[in-house]
Amino acid sequence: MFNYIIARTPCKALVDGISSADEGKPDYELAMKQHLAYLDALRKCGVEILLLPPLEDYPDSVFVEDPALCTKHCGIVTRPGADTRRGEIDSIEPALRRFYGDKIEHIKAPGTLDAGDVMMVGDSFYIGQSARTNEEGAIQLIAILEKYGMSGHIVPLEEVLHLKTGLAYLENGNLLAAGEFINKPEFAHLNIIEIPENESYAANCIWVNGTVIMPSGYPATEGKIRELGYKVETVDTSEYRKVDGGVSCMSLRF
Repeated sequence: MFNYIIARTPCKALVDGISSADEGKPDYELAMKQHLAYLDALRKCGVEILLLPPLEDYPDSVFVEDPALCTKHCGIVTRPGADTRRGEIDSIEPALRRFYGDKIEHIKAPGTLDAGDVMMVGDSFYIGQSARTNEEGAIQLIAILEKYGMSGHIVPLEEVLHLKTGLAYLENGNLLAAGEFINKPEFAHLNIIEIPENESYAANCIWVNGTVIMPSGYPATEGKIRELGYKVETVDTSEYRKVDGGVSCMSLRF
């Protein structure tokens, strides 16, 4: 069960965020409305939200999932793989300390780690080795996890930006998977729910206290999730997709 959420208000510089998509720049006013609806969906799940102020110097700072990882036992300040995002860690650490006190760990150079590459399954963490997360960062994370009695497993990525671009663990052994992840041996022990290629964006969603929050407009994926017995809340994240963002990217859940 999740009790707390950390999120950050989008800054106006969001329109200049990092993007590999070819869908134009976000509409800031619409992005703000979508963010408020996203927070409302989280509140329906019974969580307390710490909303951080915007960081105008960091266009991608609304994506709080990347500079920090929240576990049951400690908070981890990462070292984002994009140089333009490194400064975000200075403002995320005080927020983590409000909940974890001195139990704060750090990924250090030359390691890089975006927590969008990290998926939690109980006390096991799957770490995508990607363009943003290097082997050294993954090894450092595994050492931190083992210090607290948890474990980590490296999963090489071939096609997507982040591990959670194509995966979502819905608890109870159920894993949404798209593209290269459908047949990954690392996940063969889980119940794989295959996401159609034309709805692959919907593979990035979040389980929050029995409810799955997912992007709107993906009926096949929504139907599969409902068939599993989950309550579903849909949110429009169209403006965040333009800067490589998804549902999981905009919150830290613990």
